[in-house]
Amino acid sequence: MSGSGNGIWRRSALLAAASLAACVAPSSPPPAVRVASAPAPAFRPPRVAPAAPVAPRPPAGLEASIIALGRNFNGTAGIAVRDVSTGWTIGYNAQQPMPQQSVSKLWVAMTVLDAVDRGALNLSQPAVVRRENLTVFHQPVRAMMGKDGFATTYGELLRIALTRSDNTCNDMLLWWAGGPDAVRAMILRKQLGRIAFGPGEALLQSRIAGVQWKPEYRGGAGFLAARAALPYAQRKAALDSYLADPMDGAAPEAVVAALARLERGELLSGPSTQLLLGTMRSSRTGPQRLHAGLTPGWTLAHKTGTGQQLGKLATGYNDVGLITAPDGHSYAVAVMIASTQETIPVRQKLMSSVVSAVVAAHNWDAARPGRAAAAR
Repeated sequence: MSGSGNGIWRRSALLAAASLAACVAPSSPPPAVRVASAPAPAFRPPRVAPAAPVAPRPPAGLEASIIALGRNFNGTAGIAVRDVSTGWTIGYNAQQPMPQQSVSKLWVAMTVLDAVDRGALNLSQPAVVRRENLTVFHQPVRAMMGKDGFATTYGELLRIALTRSDNTCNDMLLWWAGGPDAVRAMILRKQLGRIAFGPGEALLQSRIAGVQWKPEYRGGAGFLAARAALPYAQRKAALDSYLADPMDGAAPEAVVAALARLERGELLSGPSTQLLLGTMRSSRTGPQRLHAGLTPGWTLAHKTGTGQQLGKLATGYNDVGLITAPDGHSYAVAVMIASTQETIPVRQKLMSSVVSAVVAAHNWDAARPGRAAAAR
């Protein structure tokens, strides 16, 4: 029994083991893991630094012409020419400060119009020119005065100061705008560069002449008498000191840069810019200076300056402005003669010759094949 029972148990155990084995799947290798392959890198050409922009250049030969004009002039002169749109500048002694004289009326006008743009001043404000407002030298407004003075507006004073270079009108505008410090602040704020401004007309001309200013000199006759009474050596020392370091000195290069910015509308509002340029185009002074070098179709907006003379030595003989071609292209031009013994016609010829050279160079450049496409 026991032996038979043991046999039955063994067979049962074997059958159970076999059944269990049949239920277990045979061993198999694990499924392969698929790994995505990285795409081949795209071809990238080597990086090349962009070419530096080509600096604009003046028309061929113009720079040589301007330098020759300056070198051949018998005196101390500074010349600068700037293309308003492309920005090239050429010159002779262009970084040396030259006496401005009435060229500085530009900065007074700009200071006034800047204040108008800010709402601080109004050109329609009434003004009365009286005897106590008179200064020295050129002041056509004096002939407009009656027994009660000349009643007008500050806008009209601006027009007379710029178109007729009236010292009294300019001086009234100067003090109305805040005095010399206000002009200097405007020059600094607008970053006009190497442009200085003097102490006002009466004090400036007195220091140049070696005269101590007195209120009774207003009108000019007393000032001229006091100046004539000075010894020659005293006058010469005062004039030499002024020429060595002019208190109203400006570099021609800075002047043309400021004029170019004015033309581009970067210094004043649109209406003020147009008012100033329009007034400068109406100027009646210096018709034989820059203006004489223009050809038909060209226009000029400018401001002249004329300083004191001692013997044959003339000082501060200037003309600066914007000349515009019939095609609308503009150039800022400054010819500033610090001192010379040359006659007025010779001085004027230097100025007109500079303009003639610019006009000829522009016409040559405008006719060059492909010039219009290159300008675009």
